[in-house]
Amino acid sequence: MNKKALIAMSGGVDSSVAAFLMTQAGYECMGVTMKLFYNEEVACRSNTCCSLDDVEDARSVAYRLNMPYYVFNFSDRFKEDVIDKFVDAYENGRTPNPCIDCNRYLKFDKLFARAKELGYDYVVTGHYAQIEYNPENGRYLLKKAVDANKDQSYVLYSMTQEQLSHVQFPLGSMSKPEARKIAEENGFVNAKKHDSQDICFVVNGKYSDFIENYTGKTFPEGDFVDKNGNFMGIHKGIIRYTVGQRKGLGLALDHPMYVIEVNPENNTVVIGENEDLFSTSVTAKSINLISVPDMYKPMRVKAKVRYRQAEQWATAVQIDEDTLKIEFDEPQRAVTKGQAVVMYDGDIVVGGGTIV
Repeated sequence: MNKKALIAMSGGVDSSVAAFLMTQAGYECMGVTMKLFYNEEVACRSNTCCSLDDVEDARSVAYRLNMPYYVFNFSDRFKEDVIDKFVDAYENGRTPNPCIDCNRYLKFDKLFARAKELGYDYVVTGHYAQIEYNPENGRYLLKKAVDANKDQSYVLYSMTQEQLSHVQFPLGSMSKPEARKIAEENGFVNAKKHDSQDICFVVNGKYSDFIENYTGKTFPEGDFVDKNGNFMGIHKGIIRYTVGQRKGLGLALDHPMYVIEVNPENNTVVIGENEDLFSTSVTAKSINLISVPDMYKPMRVKAKVRYRQAEQWATAVQIDEDTLKIEFDEPQRAVTKGQAVVMYDGDIVVGGGTIV
């Protein structure tokens, strides 16, 4: 009897090719698109993964591959675990990464549970990453994709051992041009479709507009201050600022200055010099470890504090069940609360957590 695979299909080319590769490998496949929000709450646009066009593109590919296809409504869970967390982070001076939360709570939790209920052996996505079993320590490993430009292991660091044992990433060993070639050869309607950009539920790229529309709140002006507390000007509401920001401050200064802290307690935004943005020490909570069961002994790793950053040498140690302390060899610029720090051992993801 063939193994069964549930394919998470966004309507994009990557998940469509993942579906094709699984059918070619002999799996009994079903395509699923997750409905993540109501269009009256979030006005969709063409370059996100939420529009009716995306559903129709996914349905078209599934039909072409002779797969059953369904849309699952997970909008309540998405609101609670992704959108509300996104809004709460900005209201409290943090800068979130909602793509990580979507993977953690939707694809590899809610959808994963639904796949088990339906008797499917695997959940399959179009992510560029690799999963490998290490017989020496009995652990599943999450590894970088072969195509370094497309590697998405950073946003997958929260995956558990159980999830890794029942998930497949068929694109992990290929490049994006190879995936597009497969789509074109098979006549997929989305073969030349552009990749989705930005955050799917933020329509115009302005997080502050989305948050104000979503919450019905306006966020009051407050003081820009320097690191000694001296008044430097008036800001337009703390949700409009993030650590490292230089543009859009609206201040007439004689040299560039940067946001170095957002302080919701007293509604101030602290600005400083470029050198004020550098730090060597990072504390992370909500941690997840993959390649090792714990890190109570200090471990040499390479780590990065944002998605597109190059990894940097560091020493990491676990302080308690849910806390990591990471000391970088060289100071890192604009380490930001709410973002993820992810650790690597070569191409293997050691684990990561949320910067606090």
